[in-house]
Amino acid sequence: MSDRPGARDPVKEEGDDEGRCAYAATGLLRAAERRAVTLAIAESLTGGQVASTLVGVPGASRVLVGAVIAYATRVKAQLLGVDGAHLERTGPVDRDVALQMAHGVRRLLRADVGLATTGVAGPRSAGGHPAGTVHIAVASSWGEAHRELHLNGDRRQIRRRTALDVIELTMEFLNEEGCGMWP
Repeated sequence: MSDRPGARDPVKEEGDDEGRCAYAATGLLRAAERRAVTLAIAESLTGGQVASTLVGVPGASRVLVGAVIAYATRVKAQLLGVDGAHLERTGPVDRDVALQMAHGVRRLLRADVGLATTGVAGPRSAGGHPAGTVHIAVASSWGEAHRELHLNGDRRQIRRRTALDVIELTMEFLNEEGCGMWP
């Protein structure tokens, strides 16, 4: 911990992030259960962290169907059905890739809602994108949502924040009034 005024304690922030993730995960699982929808997750840069956060909540199995870690670009195309030509054109750090991953995992695992993460966790840039450039997406048969993030921090912080943000985006999506026809 630093003695500088206003300095932030990284250990405390880490604990705060874990608490925020657990709180958000509980909220998302409750929202999904209230709406009677199932969830599936496609993760790239988070490498299973979103699924791990959700399964850390007792009762997650009532709505969480499963997850796919699609770290390699070819897995995004072969398993999740992301358009190969689009991947070649843009690379995996892209809005449409995130949305296609979310739709793909939803179809693959036969869930009502798919979540997806793709981006650059760092420490270096990749494909012309600086570390911290992230795309998260949520997709269902009645709508979709996307958010582009530009995060600061080290690799661990970027991955943790991405997990939190996709959980929060999905909760907003499920709680949004008039978001379309429910299944």
